[in-house]
Amino acid sequence: MDKPLYQVKAEFFKNLGHPARIRILELLSEREHSPGEMLPEVGVEPTNLSQHLAVLRRSGLITFRKEGSAVYYSLVSPQVAELLTVARRILTEVISGQAELLADLREPAPNQP
Repeated sequence: MDKPLYQVKAEFFKNLGHPARIRILELLSEREHSPGEMLPEVGVEPTNLSQHLAVLRRSGLITFRKEGSAVYYSLVSPQVAELLTVARRILTEVISGQAELLADLREPAPNQP
């Protein structure tokens, strides 16, 4: 039985739903990295990094290549980096809207001191 598209999309975003995975994708947006290079930047234990990389591989967002005994990860598509950029723009707009609302709330209401 095929899954509805909305369910596939939800699973896609669920796979992005961890700060470590977002950080991994941000790093890979810059260039390919080995796990050892990512480890201090992601701030998780090596086994956790491996698990997060596996989730991102299974979801089709990243790929890897081997060079001797070294492994290097990269994004499967530049569109993954674009997705992170769009998310940042959306968050900027949302937070700006909240800042404007906060400023409005801090202003005294008419007829109040």
